[in-house]
Amino acid sequence: MFNDIGPLELVTLIVLAVLVFGPDKLPKVIQDVTRTIRKIREFSESAKQDIRQELGPEFKDFEFEDLNPKTFIRKQLDNDDLGLKEIRNGFDLKKEMAEVTDVVHGRDSDSSSSSSSSGDRVDMTKKPDERPPYDADAT
Repeated sequence: MFNDIGPLELVTLIVLAVLVFGPDKLPKVIQDVTRTIRKIREFSESAKQDIRQELGPEFKDFEFEDLNPKTFIRKQLDNDDLGLKEIRNGFDLKKEMAEVTDVVHGRDSDSSSSSSSSGDRVDMTKKPDERPPYDADAT
């Protein structure tokens, strides 16, 4: 529970507690705090058990920690049933953005055409030689 408190912070809290509550009342305050924490934990565990019972047997492996978005995403990326690692490794955002800016600025991107795997790219910088037919019904 207190994993991120250093020794200096702990000593400071103890000194502050002695100054605020006094040495006579401090043991009773510590007992009251620990009793309250224990009751909160019991309440939390009973609420979790009630939720698991209400969800039914389909969710027997459900963990409440999975509701944390970071944990959920990490678990899904490690699962890799969908092939997300291949998609993530095959997508180079910097290269794609460089190609888009080259096309927008009208520069010839030699690296994108030579490293292109599909070969079906449309060159947006070339102007068509002929106009498409005019369709009066479409307009």
